[in-house]
Amino acid sequence: MSTKSYISLFAVVLALLSVGPTDAAGLLTPKGQSGSLNIRDHKVVVVVEDGYVITEIDQTFVNAASNDVEAVYSFPVPSHAAVAEFTYWIDGNPVTGEVLKKQEARDLYEQEKTAGRETALAEKDEFRSFDISVYPVRANSDVQIRLVYVQSASTDTGIGRYVYPLEEGGVDEERSTFWDVQDTVTGSFSFDLELKSSYPVDALRLPEQPNAMLTQIDSGHWTVGLQSLGSSPVEEEFAEQVAALEAGETPAIAKGGSGIANLNKDIVVYWRHAPDLPGSVDLVTHNPDASGRGTFMLTFTPGDDLPVIEDGRDWVFILDTSGSMQGKFATLANGVQQALGKLNPNDRFRIFTFNNSARELTNTFVDASVANVTHYTELVGRLHADGGTNLYAGLRAGLDSLDSDRSSGIALVTDGVANVGVTEKKEFLKMMGQYDVRLFTFIMGNSANRPLLEAMTDVSNGFALETSNSDDIAGQLIQATAKIRHAALHDVSLSIDGLKVADLTPEKIGSLYHGEQLQVLGHYWGDREAKVRLTGKVAGQEVEYETAFAVPVQSDLNPELERIWAYATIENLQAKMDYFGADQDTEDAITDLATEYGLVTDYTSMIVVRDEVFAAQGITRSNRDRVATERAAQKTRAQQTPQNRRVDQQQPMYNKNRPSTGGGGSGGGAAGLPMILALTGLLALRRRKQTMI
Repeated sequence: MSTKSYISLFAVVLALLSVGPTDAAGLLTPKGQSGSLNIRDHKVVVVVEDGYVITEIDQTFVNAASNDVEAVYSFPVPSHAAVAEFTYWIDGNPVTGEVLKKQEARDLYEQEKTAGRETALAEKDEFRSFDISVYPVRANSDVQIRLVYVQSASTDTGIGRYVYPLEEGGVDEERSTFWDVQDTVTGSFSFDLELKSSYPVDALRLPEQPNAMLTQIDSGHWTVGLQSLGSSPVEEEFAEQVAALEAGETPAIAKGGSGIANLNKDIVVYWRHAPDLPGSVDLVTHNPDASGRGTFMLTFTPGDDLPVIEDGRDWVFILDTSGSMQGKFATLANGVQQALGKLNPNDRFRIFTFNNSARELTNTFVDASVANVTHYTELVGRLHADGGTNLYAGLRAGLDSLDSDRSSGIALVTDGVANVGVTEKKEFLKMMGQYDVRLFTFIMGNSANRPLLEAMTDVSNGFALETSNSDDIAGQLIQATAKIRHAALHDVSLSIDGLKVADLTPEKIGSLYHGEQLQVLGHYWGDREAKVRLTGKVAGQEVEYETAFAVPVQSDLNPELERIWAYATIENLQAKMDYFGADQDTEDAITDLATEYGLVTDYTSMIVVRDEVFAAQGITRSNRDRVATERAAQKTRAQQTPQNRRVDQQQPMYNKNRPSTGGGGSGGGAAGLPMILALTGLLALRRRKQTMI
């Protein structure tokens, strides 16, 4: 190959490397201003254990200018994550933030900023992002901050999934108009994850990070390491090779990057439990005072006893082609193409698209013949993203197209960010209540309107799965399609007798689908035996599961459960307001919970000021003390091997092994995949008359 051809080839490769989302986690700079503020170091430490995840982020910002500046850092809101700690180093000493009402925190930040004193603020921008403001970053100096958030962790069909979100969804047009994002780490980036599972884990992988270092310590204990030095090792290497070619020299052999150096790509970690594990009930508790109130998390992992559904269906695809789908559209089109290819010959389908308005590609239902699938696959591949998002019109068109005489599925592929036509969440919930459907929600990308999509799912007793551009789409397909192929446990109800319990969340369980775990949090008193009964209906027939077990009278190693319970309760209160409308009492209840448990919400923020300012303002240091308790427990747990949390060994709740993709059981394998999981929106299954799916 000629030198010119080599240069052309490298140019193409570099162009491909540069293709990707334009929105990312990083420093926000007003457009048109060239600042000297940089992210020098970005360190992430993740621990997955005992049904929840702790993510700790340490960052150092550097100001090379001769004047003091303000740093504003933004990153996507992780799924169901509660910010638990925000620490800012002042005079070389870490100062932990406290939670105040949102406006009070912002006013105090501005007051301290005006006075020229050190201050920092962590806020939530609805469902879109967590925004961190730090002042000042002194001239020719640096500052360090730490952010810690907690979230529950579960497995689905034996697969666990963790996402460190970095890729913005590009859904906030006002922000995109005003801000540039500086997402380059000029010093070092590191990502370290430790997985501690009481059940054997036979595989762990990062689909988009082939250079990650994976270490298995024992059957349920793994670690992941990912590091990058410098700003762009892969691009710099290619640039050096192109320069060598242009000079007529032989380029050095590419060594490849050592990880990631730009904060524009999610890090997704999957782990797979070993096959043929039993269905189980697992319990984690925290109760430092034996005479007081404790907090518990119960995790139910059902056995594989939900029957396969053999009926054929009609499928309706509703595809979001609005501008907010830029950066996600290739994944969308690929998912639809895969889905069409998986339809059975006796199935029918139709396809709608929407941006500012809705239109249909197919005009009516068409048979899923090879010719039709090929034709419409090509049409979907030619679609492009632009315009606004009239989600209501698109969903209404698809729902109105259903044939009442056939069992039907609806796939709404969207990030859920409605900005044209009807946009009120309550109107979407009202519309969904008019149809006998179940919504299976595939949420596409970070900054998607997760609250809206999940609310519609809850109203219809469906399920929700999230999709990142860095996901293993094939793996997602296996998980979700197994749910569609199997009957579900509907009208689920949980009762706990013997032990005094209260404040259970979720209040309403709804349905459980094939491979899905159920996590229930609540409070308890005493040490009496708990008698647990779970009931529901499968194809209209009553079923029940029972077990009994002792609950520890005292345990002090999982204080994070208190925050996780509080945040789940807050989400439940928010869901009620979504359906019934906002009211001051509920907003006050959310604010009180967030303040007591140190949580950043839509109504509260976390503020850092000097210790003497906290004292002068009369702000108690309750979150600082809570953080100290949590860190002490984490230090103790770090020295322990994975703990066995199963409590139903003596009286098993399930008589079959749990579903698995790793072999064994009926498993959710890929055979007969009916469609969708690479899709990112909503799948609605319409039930045939007198048939319960």
